[in-house]
Amino acid sequence: MHQEGVRSERPQSVAISDVIKVVSDLGNKIPDKSWMLYLLELFNKQHIPVELNLICSFNDDGKFHAIFEGINRYEFKIKPIVGHSYLRQIVMEPSKHRVVYRLMDEISGQIDSFFFDVDENLFDFSIYKHFTGLEWHNRVGNIPYQIRYEVEISNLAYGIHDDSTDLKSVTYFPYNQLTPDDGGLAKNYPASFHNFETRNGFIAYRIGPGKHNMGIVNKFFKPDL
Repeated sequence: MHQEGVRSERPQSVAISDVIKVVSDLGNKIPDKSWMLYLLELFNKQHIPVELNLICSFNDDGKFHAIFEGINRYEFKIKPIVGHSYLRQIVMEPSKHRVVYRLMDEISGQIDSFFFDVDENLFDFSIYKHFTGLEWHNRVGNIPYQIRYEVEISNLAYGIHDDSTDLKSVTYFPYNQLTPDDGGLAKNYPASFHNFETRNGFIAYRIGPGKHNMGIVNKFFKPDL
């Protein structure tokens, strides 16, 4: 497994969110039996991962999956289409002992949600950190391979309860910093992270073809005035 991306920590948050736009199809160069992920991932205080990923495999055009503790729990009915943007949200609902995964196609308006029940005695609903980036799984070699889609990530946000009397009420706020996180062993990656900016106060960036070998430096963003 090879992983590259950025993370941010927000211990008080109850939700994370982003928008992933499929900009272009670069062709399927994924090796046999292998796959790659465009991650929206959080970790709780027990370091248990909770993810809503776009997963591209050697034998398909990509699918959105809800993942809990490394296991695919649900395949969303919404499929990736070039030119479409998808709102991804993961919301912790400890009062109902569940995690909510929500995906919306912002072009068609189609929405698909998945509710995953969790034993509150075994799972801490506190969010420790949020990861955005790429992950490669190569079953026939030891190096990453060309990404399937050029994408834009925008509206990176964390959500908090803004009304203590209404636990369903969540307000989203922008991050102001991206911190590098390289979880792989490769010396370089066939991808580039570029066009970092703030848009309506929220961080946006692109993932495209290229060569990336120096890690993503810390980036601070000033809110729009």
